[in-house]
Order: sequence, then C-alpha cells, then structure tokens
Amino acid sequence: MGGDHGPAEVVRGAVQAHREHGVRIVLVGQAGVVRRELAALGAAGEIDVAHAADVVPMTERGAGAIARTGSSLAVGFDLVRQCAGGAFVSAGSTGAVAACAVARLGTAPPVLRPALAVALPSATGGATVLIDAGATADPTAEMISQFALLGASYAQLVLAVPDPSVGLLSIGSEPGKGNRLTRRAEELLRWLPFRFHGNVEGDDVLAGTVDVIVTDGFTGNVVLKNVEGTVRATLRLLAETGGASPEALREVAGRYDPESHGGAALLGLTGTVVVAHGSSRAPTIARACVVARDLAEGQVVARVRDHLAVRPVP
Repeated sequence: MGGDHGPAEVVRGAVQAHREHGVRIVLVGQAGVVRRELAALGAAGEIDVAHAADVVPMTERGAGAIARTGSSLAVGFDLVRQCAGGAFVSAGSTGAVAACAVARLGTAPPVLRPALAVALPSATGGATVLIDAGATADPTAEMISQFALLGASYAQLVLAVPDPSVGLLSIGSEPGKGNRLTRRAEELLRWLPFRFHGNVEGDDVLAGTVDVIVTDGFTGNVVLKNVEGTVRATLRLLAETGGASPEALREVAGRYDPESHGGAALLGLTGTVVVAHGSSRAPTIARACVVARDLAEGQVVARVRDHLAVRPVP
C-alpha cells in the first residue's frame, strides 16, 4: 500500500516478480483494493493476499507508525516474525518501516539501531556500500561504529569482498576532522576488527576509495539522493550536447538506476527487510522482491549476525 504509486505499481511489480522470476509473494494491504488491482492485471487468485485494514501514510514516522497495529506494515512484519514470510519489502516511508521493523522483529544483539545499506557502482568497476542511507537519522557514535561492522559484513557476504576497507564520511580526510559525532565515531572505528581507512570525503563516494562508507542516516540519505540527481542531470546534459552516444548514456544510466538495484537492505534486524525507493515503479518493485528473495535464501541476516557475534562491538 506504500510508496508514491502504491498500490497499483506495487501490485504490478509483485506480479512481474512472480511471473518472470518465480518469487513467491504475499501482498499485504486492504484486501478489496489489492484484489481489484490483481484482477485488472489478470492475476486474480495468482498471488496470496493478507488483509490489513490500516495504512501508514508516507508522512508518518516513528511512534505514530508503531501505534497503527492494524497497518500493512504491522501485519507484514508479523508474517515474517511468524515465519510465514521469508522477507519483507516496502516502498513506504523509510522512517516508518525502520521503526515498525524494530518494534515487530527486533534488532539482532547487540545492534542498537538498524541501518540501510546501498551498493553504489564505483568508478573502478566495483561497488561501494553506503551505510546508513536513511534508516537512523540521529545515531550515536556507538551506533555508527556498529553500522560500519554491518556494512563490512554486507560487503563480504553479498559483494564477495574478502577484506573490505571502511571509510568514515567527513569534511576532510585528515584525522580529527568533522563534527563532534564524526570525531567520536572515528575514535571508535580505529579499535574495530576491520581495515579502517580513516576519513573520506564526498568525492570519494563513487571513486572506489574504500569498500564501505559509513555515516549517519541523515547525511547518507542526502548523499544518496545527490548521487542519483547528479547522475540524471549529467546524463541529460550529455544527451542534449551530443557529448556521448545514446548507447553509452543508457549503459551509465542503467548502472545508477534504482530499478537495477531494487532497494536497500535494512541491516541489523532479526529478519530480512528491503526498502525500495518511494518513487518506485513496477520494475523496481519486482527487482526489490528478487533482492529480498536472494538475501533470504542466502541467509544473509543470520550470517551477518554470526559475523557480529565473533567481533567485539562497542
């Protein structure tokens, strides 16, 4: 029911994921509305529907979302908690999804707050994990150090980076740069069991300087939206001036298109959760379902938890 174009595009994406990729889907929402959308696609009876009378609006955050116990978020997370679903996908409010996930699923000990991990294509041909990309806007330094561990584990398990390097996003690469939060986080990161590169700057995000860039959710979300907007603007200018061939432009656009990645993994929970872009259309939703299925089948959540269990966490 969430997202800027839900439920129509969400249902269409779910049907696409089911038909084209064999993903088993349960659509959670107002049953009458959802079934009408399925019927319009010729998919009546093809996908299970779990009724949820309430809907968390895109403007809702935190405690307000948690209080809506009959919402599609609450019902969906309960299905995962009861092992009636292997993963949860939403294009709704990130803040509401994160708050309800913590309330309904709980965080994996000793994680304090979850974080969104997004793999951004880098100039070197690989990818850099940006974490947190928007789940926890006001973390403590201890939380940021945990985000770094989550991001490093994700890089190892999902991107197959054997010994990932981690950089802390700041306003300068020199030690001691940044605000109080960043300086305190830098102190903690130097004691953790991974390759801490030190501080990195905004121009390192796509440069492939490190395998993981860690920051607070407020800054991370601004960075992510800035990357997406800058890529779109640059490609548009190149197209208008004839600075590159249409084929080259399409190739670059595809690398940074959210449709190619589907969504961000919400790490640090006891269950698998993927958050899709609020503006997601059907192909992006379908991709998010595939990503969620692959993460669940790969037992990434449990493996990340095992990684944390053998590493000292502040």
